[in-house]
Amino acid sequence: MSEDLKNGLAGGGLEQEQAAELEQAVEQEQTEDQEQAAEPELTEEEKEAKRAEEIKQLRKLRIDNPNHFSFVKSVIAVVSGKGGVGKSLVTAMMSVLMKRKGYQVSIIDADFTGPSIPRMFGVKDKAIYNQFGIVPGKSESGIQMMSVNMILDNETDPVLWRGSVMNSALKQFWTEVVWRDVDFMFVDMPPGTGDVPLTVFQVLPIAGIIVVASPQELVSMVVSKAVKMAEIMDIPVIGIVENMSYLDCPDCGKQIKLFGESHIDEISSQYQLSTLGKIPIDTKLAALCDSGEIEKFEGNWLDKAAEVISKVWDFEKSPPLGQ
Repeated sequence: MSEDLKNGLAGGGLEQEQAAELEQAVEQEQTEDQEQAAEPELTEEEKEAKRAEEIKQLRKLRIDNPNHFSFVKSVIAVVSGKGGVGKSLVTAMMSVLMKRKGYQVSIIDADFTGPSIPRMFGVKDKAIYNQFGIVPGKSESGIQMMSVNMILDNETDPVLWRGSVMNSALKQFWTEVVWRDVDFMFVDMPPGTGDVPLTVFQVLPIAGIIVVASPQELVSMVVSKAVKMAEIMDIPVIGIVENMSYLDCPDCGKQIKLFGESHIDEISSQYQLSTLGKIPIDTKLAALCDSGEIEKFEGNWLDKAAEVISKVWDFEKSPPLGQ
């Protein structure tokens, strides 16, 4: 500290003790500045890693608790980097397969502007409110579900909501709906990496994600976006599912690659992920979705995915969320 500053403090009428405290504070600040200046400049990779760690810690603080009467063990999000690749189909099929394995399953339809889950399962009941919270709808086999279509007067009404309203509704689907004895909850995500997907990752305790893609050259960029978002949010990627992979010729049985050769195995290898399955273009699947009978589908395309998920999470050791 300079003599001029010392003299100025003393001459200004400050008591000796106050002057000493100020001098100590200034010297401490100078020391901190010197230490900070001595720290090496972070590289772009180090800055990105630091930012990812900050987001990870923020996410731990922001995860909301479920309804007091809920009991949920694992939450899995079904995502993609773009729309129209079949997330809802994969969500529905995975839910059916896990239910067939004897697990209790539920679905949150987080695609507010394009909700389709209730229609695929033939669920037409509206959400019921009681003293415990919101009662979710149930499919014929007992799969619990909640969707914006279940609170609209008409399922064909458009959802003209801003992002903040969607985020609030999504939080209510988790915190106010009574999810009873759920082993696996699947979240049908909206496309991309925007506001609502970010809220899902921040509010719900996502245990892992399934990435859905189509067999096009564009798949590399699309998958990259989804995988990088998962990395930033510190959420493991379970694997990749390719939808519309091929078409079985009804006459000769040959596989026709309508969208060209698949690149999904290359992309999976690039990110050290597993290819969980390849779903063909199947008119029977489409018909079952349209008629609300997806629970009747037959096919082994996602059997590997169901097996991987059932093995990865040990429910005897996994603490439930809620109760």
